[in-house]
Amino acid sequence: MKKIFLSIALVSMTFAFAQKKEIAAAVKAIDAGDAATTNAQISAAEAAMGGKTTSLEPSVLEQYYYAKGLALLKSGKNAEGASYLAKMTELGKSKIYSGKDSSKNRVYFVGKEEADKSGIQGLKEESYTNTLTGKIANTINPLLESANKSAMESYNAKNYTVAAPKFKEVYDLLKAGGEDNMQFLYYSGLNYALGGNKEDAINVYNELINSGYTGVRTTYNAKNKKSGEVEPLDKTSWDLYKKMGATSEYSDFKIETSKSIENELYETNAALLIEANRYDEALALIKKGLEKFPTSSKLTELQGTAYFKSGKMDDFIGNIKTQIAKNPNDANAWYNLGVLESKNPATEADAIASYKKAVALKPDMVQAWQNLTYVTMGDDGKAIDEYNAAKKAGKAEAANKIIEARRARLAATLPYAEKWYQNDTNNIDVVKLLKGLYLSGKNEAKFQEFKKKEAEMAATQK
Repeated sequence: MKKIFLSIALVSMTFAFAQKKEIAAAVKAIDAGDAATTNAQISAAEAAMGGKTTSLEPSVLEQYYYAKGLALLKSGKNAEGASYLAKMTELGKSKIYSGKDSSKNRVYFVGKEEADKSGIQGLKEESYTNTLTGKIANTINPLLESANKSAMESYNAKNYTVAAPKFKEVYDLLKAGGEDNMQFLYYSGLNYALGGNKEDAINVYNELINSGYTGVRTTYNAKNKKSGEVEPLDKTSWDLYKKMGATSEYSDFKIETSKSIENELYETNAALLIEANRYDEALALIKKGLEKFPTSSKLTELQGTAYFKSGKMDDFIGNIKTQIAKNPNDANAWYNLGVLESKNPATEADAIASYKKAVALKPDMVQAWQNLTYVTMGDDGKAIDEYNAAKKAGKAEAANKIIEARRARLAATLPYAEKWYQNDTNNIDVVKLLKGLYLSGKNEAKFQEFKKKEAEMAATQK
């Protein structure tokens, strides 16, 4: 008897038919309330799919999402079930790209991004109209109300770890019903961030940014003549009531448009990426953000932080100069520039100028006064060693030049040290330094005053 061999294409067709049959059976079972049979049929289909849904034509894929989502809801896994049901709406919104893979199997990709990832050329662009969305309203409405109530109560109680996934559940349930209200997705991301869950927050903010969400909302309000309350109306009703004039049940018609939060999305997500040590991703996002919001000082500041933490110091210096160009009155930027300039002996004069600019803008900036003091004073220990070496070698003239230069530096340092002390009176280091400067300048009264201060502070700290 001859053995019968099936071609790869025929085997694939057989598997596809089996999946279609199992998914259809799962839909029939979930509509009948038979969760056990639904789960069994879905498991069989998933085993054949091997974790991929690209072999399912759109109508079958929608059935899969429908049966899987409802089965999860019935088992109490509301968030997971909602996410599957939401994919039904995404299926109807996105373009479908179909064609054949290298094994001549028919494949379907939802959205251009997935199609491009496949690398398959010559895919045909199609559209799909949902057929099952209307069947889930009665199921999701009570879940939607419950999830929204839980999300709001958790948020008001500052229980952000509970509120975040609940707001995501609300978003998915609304989306499953055909309403893609990304405001709830934004609430989810915000609560993930507030709750310290950086990874999920980043994922949500990336989704918001990539979708083009701006947060701009237009609301149509009017005052109810009977109750006197201002009520939100849909645009069609608002237009109709307004056209009715005096006979309308409403008056005081107003349109309000909220501000865009797109810049905030970029800033928050960039900060989250930096906190997660994902500097390259942060820099790429910031670059994209600055192309849209070139005057954003926050994004520029975050760019500097990312450069600094990733060790890109030349880029960091350039960034600080950009910050100063955008905001010349930014004392912190001038201070940071001074810190970097002070690390190079060739730019110490520039560092002094930057620190002076910082304290001129913010006179109580202790760290700037401290750094200005030390960079002006220079390496005093080195100067003393050079003086002693020249004196020992009998080079009296060289020794005198060294000591005179030291005296000049210490005299120039004194005013900055005094300003440092005025803004940091409990710091024993500046007290010790001033004691030495007054001794060097032969100011006996001040020397004795600060010698006494040092002793008192040392005794207190024991």
